[in-house]
Amino acid sequence: MIVIAILWISVAALVHSYIFYPFILALIASKRTPNKNHYEKPEETPPVSVLMAVHNEQDVIEEKIKVLVDSKLPKMDFEILVGSDASTDCTNEILERITSEHGYIDFVAFNIRRGKSAIINDLVKISRSPIILITDANVFFDQEAMFRLVRHFRNPEIGLVDSHMMHKGLNKSGISIQENSYINREVRIKYHESLCWGTMMGPFGGCYALRRELYNEVPKSFLVDDFYICMKVMEAGYKAIIEPEAYVYEDVSNRLGEEFRRKARIAAGNFQNLKHFYALLLSVRGGLSFSFLSHKVLRWLGPFFLILIFFSSLWLSQEYSFYRYLLIIQVLVLSVPIIDYLLGKIKTHIVLLRFITHFVSMNLALLAGFIKFLKGVKSNVWHPTRRNQ
Repeated sequence: MIVIAILWISVAALVHSYIFYPFILALIASKRTPNKNHYEKPEETPPVSVLMAVHNEQDVIEEKIKVLVDSKLPKMDFEILVGSDASTDCTNEILERITSEHGYIDFVAFNIRRGKSAIINDLVKISRSPIILITDANVFFDQEAMFRLVRHFRNPEIGLVDSHMMHKGLNKSGISIQENSYINREVRIKYHESLCWGTMMGPFGGCYALRRELYNEVPKSFLVDDFYICMKVMEAGYKAIIEPEAYVYEDVSNRLGEEFRRKARIAAGNFQNLKHFYALLLSVRGGLSFSFLSHKVLRWLGPFFLILIFFSSLWLSQEYSFYRYLLIIQVLVLSVPIIDYLLGKIKTHIVLLRFITHFVSMNLALLAGFIKFLKGVKSNVWHPTRRNQ
């Protein structure tokens, strides 16, 4: 029966993406070793250009510049390029003062708000180093982190290296614990992709490095620039990996509404990337198409699989008791966010329920992002998620 086939194919797609694929990766990765062809000392590394697009970052920009200045990369082969995306607070004044104190820091003030990727596109053009490191103002790290990223470029097969994102500011009253668990799982999956085939499915965006020659200008209005940049590196035949010891830190989002808005925006960008890179699903390069399909595409299509499962169950429940029970389970799961919300009103926070809420909201955000993609994305100007929630 066609309806039964649709239901179980949809179930299989979700189970593969969320369960089977991570298991298969872990199994294969257990027999692989990390890249050993890397620089041993900071002074051996090639010159690096650190690029940063900022908008109204007066609260963190000075501390972030200090973190960069204190890194162990040799200052003689080091430059910091900061582009202010029409900042309206004191960000520009702070940067003007800092650049006057350090000869290897350049600051460019852009008067029209255009978004992160447009700023980075411009900064790449004026950068001078063979390695570029892209980072965000609110992402912090220790003195060793940048070297641990850059050291891998001794290996000519590696084109991009991502950091290990860690979160702080966890609070059980919101979704920060669930979001942190999701990110930690993503880190493990990406690390295993790195070990297996060098097909890490996109850096987290807060801090990663790549060869300047492999940077492709991000198209206008593209929302998820880091994934686009990474896929272009792999499309060119290079490896993308994550360095698990390059720890960087960022405040995790705690408000469901804020995170939904962010994920819906990312989802629209995901579908932009799917439209651009769909041909890589047929790539003959080992692991690339398998990683892209299993880790990303099937997950992006998750809300559609869930809808197909629900309506297939509804149709089949009229004739089969098994599918009637399956439908009841789905209704109960979909009601969890409402129950969780009501419990939150009386200051009761149940972690398990919040995980279900997080999963449901994540798929709703994917659906909202798909609708935004269909309508057409006019601008990639970003509005950062509120911090220290």
